[in-house]
Amino acid sequence: QVQLVESGGGLVQAGGSLRLSCAASGRTFSSYAMGWFRQAPGKEREFVAVISVRGGVTGYADSVKGRFTISRDNAVNTVTLQMNSLKPEDTAVYSCAAAGPYSSISVYVPRRVSEYNSWGQGTQVTVSS
Repeated sequence: QVQLVESGGGLVQAGGSLRLSCAASGRTFSSYAMGWFRQAPGKEREFVAVISVRGGVTGYADSVKGRFTISRDNAVNTVTLQMNSLKPEDTAVYSCAAAGPYSSISVYVPRRVSEYNSWGQGTQVTVSS
């Protein structure tokens, strides 16, 4: 497993941008697909974005497609979520998560919460209207 710590949340006006980062510890980071999930008050945790072990494949929830971009840098064990054109409905606690380990050539991009075995503590994102 890997240990994950998120940063970069905050308060932003609708239409603005935020960049979330997730720092991972452990030598096997590059064996894990990395995902971002979010949970709003009173709602279930939902998938936001995912990136494969080498970064060659990504996936997004329909609600964020075209606005959010996930990326990773395996040299520094970091995954990033760039969020643009933010909307009030994007308000939630955002968590990064790791799924795996997978083969170094895997292009699998898991979307279900149950597929992830390591989670960060989460960071609050609030979008005001």
